[in-house]
Amino acid sequence: MLADAGLQRGLTMNNLPLFPTSVVGSMPRPAWVRDLIGTEAVEEDETYRRRMEAAVSSVVALQEAAGLDVLTDGEWWRQSYIGVIAELAHGFELSRNPVDGRPWTIVTEKLSPKQPGFIAREVSLVKRLTERAVKATLPAPALLGERMWDPEQSRAAYPTREDFVADCVPILRREVELLRDEGVTIIQIDDPHLCLFVDPDVRSRYDDPDQAANRAVEMTNRVVDGIEGVQLAVHLCRRAGARVRGEHIHTGGYQPILEPLNRLKVKHLTMEFTTPAAGEMDALSRLRDDFEIGLGCVSCQPGQVDPVDTIVSRVEAALDHLSPDRITLNPDCGFAPGSAAQVSLDEVYEKLKNEVEAARRLRERFG
Repeated sequence: MLADAGLQRGLTMNNLPLFPTSVVGSMPRPAWVRDLIGTEAVEEDETYRRRMEAAVSSVVALQEAAGLDVLTDGEWWRQSYIGVIAELAHGFELSRNPVDGRPWTIVTEKLSPKQPGFIAREVSLVKRLTERAVKATLPAPALLGERMWDPEQSRAAYPTREDFVADCVPILRREVELLRDEGVTIIQIDDPHLCLFVDPDVRSRYDDPDQAANRAVEMTNRVVDGIEGVQLAVHLCRRAGARVRGEHIHTGGYQPILEPLNRLKVKHLTMEFTTPAAGEMDALSRLRDDFEIGLGCVSCQPGQVDPVDTIVSRVEAALDHLSPDRITLNPDCGFAPGSAAQVSLDEVYEKLKNEVEAARRLRERFG
């Protein structure tokens, strides 16, 4: 049962130490967990729920053991981080992407509420497992439009992509309200689509890329406008998960989207900075001074475990542009880019331990 607003609030960012540490959202799923979510079992099945709760307990314990300050459930209940919208609303059909055969959720009917509170229930379990701060993640409306609207299969319900995106807003906003009432510390809107507008090649595909970026910001603002009592964040990345799947990695500094970013009605931005493709950190100086920055300072590249000194040096570079109290530490992106991605959980644990040790050294130096 969701906690009453005002009766229970989670930890706030003000309760956290200097240079707080977290993951972006997703964690790798072991083979047995991938098999479990791939079955036909439904959430109401008691055996399925018991096994999934045990799985989530293990990934929460891993993050605690690594020493993180802010935890997630690894997004392990979800078939995919975008497809979770189909848990919140009716109107979707699961098919296969004709390009690569991966599962593809497409909107085919008008949206209507399905089970509001699905993500809030994820948080409820994590809060029973830990006393540390908790983060919850939702896909951005524009991202859903980019990935889940098809000009042929969706047109009967939504003649344009923009029509569909607008109808996603109230569904997502209701979930944000329920997450706030559950007492989550951070609500993060994931919008890698917005960050693609840093890439000259992507921009060239749009008649007006700046208008498209501004539209993405407008839709996210509608989701979070007026929501108080919780830290609101937006996650930006260049499809870091593409490194696992061998896909194109988008390049370009943040300058082309700084103006839209400064209009976001959130106070936290999670940004990727471990690769030269991300551009120079001087872009941080041009962001609003009330932004807290989740600094992507730990690589998601499989097989690459950044030494502690490397992570510290990345944060120190950001300190040329930001005060210490405006920086939190996190990986570039989620560690599970896609429901079937095979990423070593043990390797991720080593990366997170190094992130935590880097934060400890930074606190000693700047605290």
